[in-house]
Amino acid sequence: MDPTLARRSAALELSLRALDAAVVAFSGGVDSALLTAVAHDVLGDRCVAVTARSPSVATRELDDARALAARFGWNHVVVDTHETEHERYARNDSDRCYWCKTELLDVLGPIAAARRARVLVGTNADDLGDYRPGIRAASEHGALTPLADAGLTKADVRALCAARGLPIAAKPASPCLASRVAYGVRVTPERLRRIEAAEDELRALGFDVVRVRDHGDLARVEVPAADIERAAALQERVSERLRELGWRYATLDLTGFRSGSMNEVLAPPALRAAP
Repeated sequence: MDPTLARRSAALELSLRALDAAVVAFSGGVDSALLTAVAHDVLGDRCVAVTARSPSVATRELDDARALAARFGWNHVVVDTHETEHERYARNDSDRCYWCKTELLDVLGPIAAARRARVLVGTNADDLGDYRPGIRAASEHGALTPLADAGLTKADVRALCAARGLPIAAKPASPCLASRVAYGVRVTPERLRRIEAAEDELRALGFDVVRVRDHGDLARVEVPAADIERAAALQERVSERLRELGWRYATLDLTGFRSGSMNEVLAPPALRAAP
């Protein structure tokens, strides 16, 4: 193993050994999966992985989280969160992620208190340089960020997942469904369900990486640049399905997929705005 990666991995384990117990916010993605795996090795039954179930979480993601936890024997709990019922989240301003993380941590707090545990979130070192309001919410709730504290980057996390035999080492990022909704367009369970249905339809057509961005009457489809030509060839079928789901217009983004493209509309002052 690369010496730098080995040093960071050892720092992660050391920080977890200092805890009496841990509650890990486990989404099923690579970051939280690595954190859960290491915490489980170090703490055993004193670690519990908790996955949120809500309209903003795709069914396939919840199923994948359950399957991964069962495969490795992790102590796993699914809880309901209700962020879509809160106006400050549903109005979908640039601080939406802050209120989503706040809801999650409000739910995890009593679970951690009952176990005399600390809440852990899967923030990695790369996340610290991105626009992520949820990081502020985690800090305000006293949640720990062991991956970032150990200096582990996303590439490091993937490498350690692969070394441990975790089958999701190469899994593409899959943020919540609300991240597909343009700022200012209200987030509702119905809107999230149609986004999930649209993306499931495109995955069934063979697009492993896809986003359907909801701009109200317009659906903007993002696939990797290498897949744009193939998606364009299916335009009639895809357009018809998107219209059936309720969009009036459908477009294929010729720039191609890029993570967090909804944030491109945010000016620097908005990035710094507090809730």
